[in-house]
Amino acid sequence: MKVTFLGGGNMANALISGLLKQDAAGKAADICVIDPVAEARTQLTATFGVRCFPAVTAETLACDVLVLAVKPQQMREALAPISSLLTALQPSHQPLIVSIAAGTRAADLSRWLGGYTRLVRTMPNTPALIGAGITGLYAHPAVTAEERQKAETVLRAAGKTLWVEDEKMMDAVTAISGSGPAYVFYFIEAMAEAARGMGFSEEQAKLLSVETFVGASALAAGSAEDVATLRQRVTSKGGTTEAALNTLENDAVKAAIIRAAQAAALRGQELGDMLGKD
Repeated sequence: MKVTFLGGGNMANALISGLLKQDAAGKAADICVIDPVAEARTQLTATFGVRCFPAVTAETLACDVLVLAVKPQQMREALAPISSLLTALQPSHQPLIVSIAAGTRAADLSRWLGGYTRLVRTMPNTPALIGAGITGLYAHPAVTAEERQKAETVLRAAGKTLWVEDEKMMDAVTAISGSGPAYVFYFIEAMAEAARGMGFSEEQAKLLSVETFVGASALAAGSAEDVATLRQRVTSKGGTTEAALNTLENDAVKAAIIRAAQAAALRGQELGDMLGKD
């Protein structure tokens, strides 16, 4: 499978690395990157052996999948030279376009590309940078099952995937998994601060806090039981964990987290509206 990346930033690097490790894209010669920054092109070629180009050409669009890996605010400008090149291609040679730009809706991408509909919108999260991400995907109705599989192959190079059938759910994906790592880091910060207050050094506090999250997450991921059951098993009547959880409940921490996620989803809708304005 031939894959072209429009943009050679961190997420593109993560996906390229994963594709090559999994042999999902064949070999480095089957991957090319379009990036106007010479230093970025040099680094990508040195690191992965992929082909790099300073601008979009017919050659760069001779691929199975074109991954849009530019910033949302730059998307419309970046797509401007692509539209005419796509329409010049025979339908059988037109690539599937996969966007990893947060908040950019499929309808807007299609409009900026002159009505192109072979589009998949995705929302990866930052753990994808180490191959431990979770990506939400939404396919335009015109996308075939085979093309959906191609999109999934690309995004699975950075972790697990989850398809949604209603694009409105992509704002919820952004709120839960896209922004979610920040919520986890926030909680780790608080735990580490508590640990330092109890006399641990900076290094010790980080170790205790981070490894607790790593272990608990692995336990939850590998268990057939729901997290509520796992939590209850750790919580002995009258014990230390119960004392901590009672404090969290009294302070309405769970409700605050839910409100935070809802606020993120609402902001995602607002940003989508702003990005799609003509």
